[in-house]
Amino acid sequence: MLHQKFINPESIVVVGGSDNIQSPGGRVLKNLIDHNYQGKLLVVNPKQEIVQGIKSYTDATLLPNVDVAIIAIAAKFCVETVRVLTQEKNTKGFIIFSAGFSEKDEEGAQLEHEIVQLINKAGGTLLGPNNIGIINQHYTGVFTTPIPKLDSKGVDLISGSGATAVFIIEAAMASGLTFSSIYSVGNSAQIGVEEVIEHMDKTFNPSIDSKIKLLYIESINNPQKLLKHASSLIQKGCKIAAIKAGSSDAGSRAASSHTGALANSDVAVDALFRKAGIVRCYGRMELINVASVFMHPELKGKKIAIITHAGGPAVMLTDALSKNGLEVPSIEGEKAEDLLTKLFPGSSITNPIDFLATGTAEQLGHIIDACENDFEDIDAMAVIFGSPGLFKVFEVYDLLHQKMLSCKKPIFPILPSVVNVKEEIDYFLTKGRINFPDEVQFGKALAKVFFTPKPNFEDVGLEKIDVEKIRKIIDNANNGYLHPDKVQQILKAANIPVVQEKTVYAIADAIKEGENLKYPLVMKVVGPVHKSDVGGVVLNITSEVALAEAFESLMLIKDAEGVLIQQMKKGMELFIGAKRESGFGHMVLCGMGGVFIEVLKDTSVRLAPISEKESKEMVHNLKAFPILKGIRNQQGIDINAFAQYIRNISTLVTMAPEIAELDLNPLLGNSKEIIAVDARILIEKY
Repeated sequence: MLHQKFINPESIVVVGGSDNIQSPGGRVLKNLIDHNYQGKLLVVNPKQEIVQGIKSYTDATLLPNVDVAIIAIAAKFCVETVRVLTQEKNTKGFIIFSAGFSEKDEEGAQLEHEIVQLINKAGGTLLGPNNIGIINQHYTGVFTTPIPKLDSKGVDLISGSGATAVFIIEAAMASGLTFSSIYSVGNSAQIGVEEVIEHMDKTFNPSIDSKIKLLYIESINNPQKLLKHASSLIQKGCKIAAIKAGSSDAGSRAASSHTGALANSDVAVDALFRKAGIVRCYGRMELINVASVFMHPELKGKKIAIITHAGGPAVMLTDALSKNGLEVPSIEGEKAEDLLTKLFPGSSITNPIDFLATGTAEQLGHIIDACENDFEDIDAMAVIFGSPGLFKVFEVYDLLHQKMLSCKKPIFPILPSVVNVKEEIDYFLTKGRINFPDEVQFGKALAKVFFTPKPNFEDVGLEKIDVEKIRKIIDNANNGYLHPDKVQQILKAANIPVVQEKTVYAIADAIKEGENLKYPLVMKVVGPVHKSDVGGVVLNITSEVALAEAFESLMLIKDAEGVLIQQMKKGMELFIGAKRESGFGHMVLCGMGGVFIEVLKDTSVRLAPISEKESKEMVHNLKAFPILKGIRNQQGIDINAFAQYIRNISTLVTMAPEIAELDLNPLLGNSKEIIAVDARILIEKY
């Protein structure tokens, strides 16, 4: 929790404050003064008695007690300053702008550690070091500009990068987006993005707090904390969008399984955001567009009316909406014809509704009223209205504002003429409105918000599996891949149907097991991890002679330890996998199996434990779902059984966290059964 004195201090000292407003210490002091901080301001500057009209002390030991210290001095002097403030001045809030700490070298990391220890012992809060500060409703503790318009109904921004926060603020202000608070966490030595979200969740007051949170995250240090408090805030009525930078996985270890290759750390971030209900963005403008969508009434359906006086942008918006899963339905019928009579000749009402470049504010009003009251098949309106610069459009934007106040259906203003009608757009923004200057980016953002699932609050009960038997096998296992016989025992204990099989090490045993299992058979080499890559699989063995020949050839493969003999089954190839990702827990994946998973990479991913609803969504969200369901007289699979086995694997890895990777590839499925024919389990004990 963030200390209340840090949030709303009665006094602030700027250590390193100066008259030079081009320095961090000088600029933050000016920002505090210019934006009317209501508490007592103090300065520590060894060379001046007055700084920007504020009393200055030559040393921190001479200060009276003070609630918050904003520190802008060299890193090597920070520890002693913090020691004095925590032990002698009852200071509870610290903002350290200074760089030269853990981001620099081991010596800097040690200084940072000492500072955190001092502040923790005092029960205080540290933001930074190496950050730009905080802006909230009480004070403007940043050394940067611009300072955005503050509004309790604006957005909360939490950023791991100070520069990125500034760039987001600049672009957001141009669109009319306002802010309630801004946190720059810098090195996150004590307080990171997760801790700020935790504080917002635990102190959330729906009547006064912002319901929109924007995050820029460079590293997720506590995924479970972020999941818990982000999903809790969303359950309380908030909306959250986030950029997680560093999405490439070039530095990851070489994967030894299909699951390992597919489930990298960025996939874990996706799964975390999906489970929490966070809208994931990949750039600043996308984040701002998503936040701007958040600021409008929630879209309840997929059908959008595009109202325009310009054909090109309407076509591009139609494409953007359609390609991202939303609809632009045709509008026709008697009421549509009535509307057409109120527009200039040449107008079109089929959707997009084009009322021409000469269209008036009055005509726009008729169109909006028809979409609101007459066209039941419309869920929202996107209004595109710019200007070639021939005349003023204040009247149009006034009407748009009034209709946005009175209509129940959401109206999204797309005002692209940011030069020709800048004056009118600025006037529109002063009414508390937001502009989407680019129709394509708006369309993508609207779809992203609409299709991001809400957090799953279903009680996730674990499936009934033989935990005692599973734990016994795991506890007695060494690190590395389990022997096939142990894998089969674990799968049976987890209620995953498995094909009958036996591992043999001599040709005589192979012939004996071939008779027991019944032909046709499949034989696979035991030892090499990727059997297919070394020619370690022989299919459709129908005789003792063929079995003997296959055994001999497989045992000649490098690293061969034995041969696995299985009954040969037929069916659609499927895949279920799991991978443990540090901090996140286990990811569980599903998709089509065999070569399809390597080529198509069509998988669904969720974090364990997985609910019944989530498991069914995983299967339904696959691009291959129509094939799994059955298409063009081709038999499908048992969808419910597939979802059930996903939950069983989720329970298995939850109860056996030592499982680092698990591959069921393939399972063979049809309408009557799904059965695992090849499986691997990698154990990595902590």
